Amino acid sequence: MKILITGGNGQVGFELKRQLCLLGEVYAPDRAELDLADAAAVDQWLEEHQPGLIVNAAAYTAVDKAEEEPELARRLNAELPAQLAEYSTARGQWLVHYSSDYVYPGDGEAFWQEESATGPLSVYGQTKLEGDQAVQASGCHHLIFRTSWVYGARGNNFMKTMLRLGRERDALKVVSDQIGVPTPARLIAQVTVLAIMDGIARQSRAPTLPSGIYHLAPRGETSWHGFACEIFRLAAERGEILAITPDNVARIPTAEYPTPAQRPLNSRLSLDKLEKALGIQLPGWQEQLALTVEEYLSL
Repeated sequence: MKILITGGNGQVGFELKRQLCLLGEVYAPDRAELDLADAAAVDQWLEEHQPGLIVNAAAYTAVDKAEEEPELARRLNAELPAQLAEYSTARGQWLVHYSSDYVYPGDGEAFWQEESATGPLSVYGQTKLEGDQAVQASGCHHLIFRTSWVYGARGNNFMKTMLRLGRERDALKVVSDQIGVPTPARLIAQVTVLAIMDGIARQSRAPTLPSGIYHLAPRGETSWHGFACEIFRLAAERGEILAITPDNVARIPTAEYPTPAQRPLNSRLSLDKLEKALGIQLPGWQEQLALTVEEYLSL
């Protein structure tokens, strides 16, 4: 089976390339090989290579910059998924697509269900929602994984930024009223492979996971402040020399850290649907962070 991974140079894409190579011939063209912002180029590439499965890890993820570049954000977050879904529909194939907690309005304290009402607060969130809706409306077999606060040992992310700042500064201020679940790219790829092996790759029977939206994240919840403190604690525990300690990370409200794009305060995701469908128990965010910190520090 030929597998196309879009966004192969990103955090999730990198992990997918490591995991999906066991299931088929992986194609992960970089921007020089395939400009995903060019719809005609995408059509031409699909026609030439004819992948049997598409895993769409590409996205416009610069949340604040999306407010200035809504057209490009919409192309990558909405129009590209729609284009890939159209290809998959015409061939009766599966599409795996990744979405975001930013599609929800971010109010209250309850865990969002997959069926919860959406209400994006930013261009990024709105375009991600439009991508979800396009995939669903296409009629293709699909798995849409909504995740949150993605980080990894590679790429640009909050964990690596905190470790850099923690080496340089002895005090930091970090937002404490946005609550969510830090999700390592590694876990996203692992669950994706499990879902594919459990159904999509076994064409002799129907997948265990029906087409639909599933939340994919570790268990638990924390704030960006709690996330930062745990990063520093784990790094120090592993011998990393830091200028900062968790005690010197001050809590601040979102109002004291204004950004061009509004962030949801509540990004808690219910994981029951995915766990039940796959018969798994997702791990806690702290143990996943420990693995990722250890991996990063050993690079």
